[in-house]
Parts: sequence; C-alpha cells; structure tokens
Amino acid sequence: MQRRTAYILALVAIIALGTGWYFFNQGTQGQESTAIDRSALVRMHSPSEGRVDAPVVIVEFFDPACGTCREFYPWVKQLIAENPGRIRLVMRYAPFHKGSDKVVAVLEAARRQGKFWQTLEALFDSQDEWASNHTAKVDLTWKHLNGIGLNLEQLAFDMTAPDLQQAIAQDLQDANTLGVSQTPEYFVNGKPLPSFGFQQLRELVADELAKTR
Repeated sequence: MQRRTAYILALVAIIALGTGWYFFNQGTQGQESTAIDRSALVRMHSPSEGRVDAPVVIVEFFDPACGTCREFYPWVKQLIAENPGRIRLVMRYAPFHKGSDKVVAVLEAARRQGKFWQTLEALFDSQDEWASNHTAKVDLTWKHLNGIGLNLEQLAFDMTAPDLQQAIAQDLQDANTLGVSQTPEYFVNGKPLPSFGFQQLRELVADELAKTR
C-alpha cells in the first residue's frame, strides 16, 4: 500500500512538473515573440526627429498617397510641439496605394540628402495633384520638389539604388510582421492604438508620458 501511494505521489509530481514547464515555456515563447515584434518597429534607415532619449517614441507607418496620413500629420506635429523634448517620431514606409512605392523612393532618396521632412511636407501639401483614385503618379510630384534644395538629378539616380529598394522592402516586411494593414498606423512605446483615431493616439501618448513624471 505504501509503495502504491509513493508511486501515485511521484506520478503527480512528474505531471505537475511537466505542466509547469509547459506553461513556463509558453510564456517564454510569448516573450520572444514580443521581442521579435518590437525589433520590427525601428530600423537604422528610419527617418526620425526628436531627442534620442525621449521617454515616448511614436512609430508611424504611413503612405504618402494616403489622405488620412496627410490629415493626421499636422496633428502629430502639434502633439510633439506640446511636449518639447519628450516625444520622438519615427516614420516607416507602408506604400499600400498603387504607385506610391515610387513616391516613397523619392522620400528615401531625399532623406539621403538630409531633406526628408521638407520633401514629405511638400508632397503632402500637393497630394491632391499627384494622387487620385487611390493611385499615385510619381511623375507629377517633380514640380513640387523645387525650392527644397534637392539635387534632383542625384535624387533620380538614388531612387533606383538596390539598398534603397531593400529599405522599402524591409519596411513592408515589418509592417506585415506587426499586422499593419492600413495607414496611418501608430505604435507608442511599442503599443498599438486600442482603436483608430487621433484622440486614441493622444490618450495613449498621455498615458506613456504620465509614467515618466
């Protein structure tokens, strides 16, 4: 009888140990998955502005041909202005509209000349003239790039560079990894918006800022 009881207790202990290891392993796998997802948020080529040590980082996946991206852009800039030195903005490419991958190539080539933000704003300001019916026409963007200080000949050459195309492909791959299917899409300190909207973005930023006070 004692031997049988000892056998049952040993069996229960083995089952408990195995169950504990299973849940521990599942939790570890979940942590690894989260780490992999977070690593897809920012890349070395990602255009950014704001202090490197800012307590809040907003990562935005955008399409230059997206009307909502254009609409949100000044609001995000205002949000940053309201919190000087406390927010860093990182832009990621998600050219989902037809033809917008070529416009993204313009932006990435402009970044190489230190003119990303000026070019982005020029393109947003003139978006109605080169993007319509969910289609971007890169040839119509050129006239809007004058006065920015770009070397347009160099820009046209850089647009076809293999490493530039690889950077755009990397952003699209990261967008897929993070489940981004429309633009704009925001992540605040690695957290996605609970639902879409600028007020939701503002509230999530406020929550993250409050943690640093």
